[in-house]
Amino acid sequence: MIPDKVHFVGSIALDSVEEVFSTLGTILGRRLRRVPDGEPGGRRLWISWQYPLLRAQPFLKPDTAHPNPTSGFFPLGLAENVSPADIRFGELGYAREARASYQDFLSARQGGKLAAGTKFQVSLPTPFAVIFPFCLAKDEPLIESAYESAMLREVDTICRAIPHRDLCIQWDICLEMIHWDGRLPYMQAPFDDLQREVMQRMKRLSGAVPNDVELGFHLCYGDWDAKHFIEPVDMGKLVEFANALFKTVDRPITFIHMPVPADRSDDAYFQPLTALQLLPATELYLGLVHADGADKTRERISTATKYFPNFGIATECGIARARTPELVKRLIQIHAEVSQEPAILTGRT
Repeated sequence: MIPDKVHFVGSIALDSVEEVFSTLGTILGRRLRRVPDGEPGGRRLWISWQYPLLRAQPFLKPDTAHPNPTSGFFPLGLAENVSPADIRFGELGYAREARASYQDFLSARQGGKLAAGTKFQVSLPTPFAVIFPFCLAKDEPLIESAYESAMLREVDTICRAIPHRDLCIQWDICLEMIHWDGRLPYMQAPFDDLQREVMQRMKRLSGAVPNDVELGFHLCYGDWDAKHFIEPVDMGKLVEFANALFKTVDRPITFIHMPVPADRSDDAYFQPLTALQLLPATELYLGLVHADGADKTRERISTATKYFPNFGIATECGIARARTPELVKRLIQIHAEVSQEPAILTGRT
């Protein structure tokens, strides 16, 4: 199988939104079903740009005695004498960024740099993924609830500002995926019933996206310093999570993205794909494109095809953190080398 669908999950280390659209569209053409804006500036570090927003809230205060050992940020807790009514977020910034980038998207598409059918993709972290690492565990539930309300307002604003025919919303599922895997000692789930708590969140987040807007999920094992927090043993936990999504989310799911480590082209890694209960209208993207080149990527594609015959390709996560523009362009070119343009359907094909 030669894939004819290419996906990018979010961050792309090029200099501007315009360069992202121009580069991806020129090299990949109609293989690119949807395109993110590359998340320039502070968004290259995924959720890190939200920490200043949290730090600015009058109802939160930092615990300066115990900085986060990974990020160095001081964890935030509720200030003294804060009532639940005080815990409320305004704009988070995602909708404002999306509206600006959509104008660049329209210009690129009108200028022929993006194929006519390409959609504009907005990649969003789950509220839990933002609040859990930045806030004290004892206060996390109240803060997360307020932040989730704000995030759902962001989704509503995005869906009112951008025509639904042009829009795709992708939820980035990272910390929940690490908890679901359960092997990382310092990142254990704070829930007694992990599946119930995670899937309730997936249901709420999915329900905020109108049915005529594309919806996707990026299942993620992290990208701190350009590598996973922990490598998946195989695709078993990813398949398990995806199947739970299909049972929980009561609206169409357009695509699921799953990572593949660079050193895994073996049958054992991909064999769990045989248990994936993919819905007919849902696309699968495997994040098996790595900087080790086209030949190694084809090996991973060949093995995966034994266990799931039709999928698109991607990198395992975003490609901004710890990547140079030269490396990013090489990764984009590898996507092109191992894929092909989709057939143009006519009344006779």
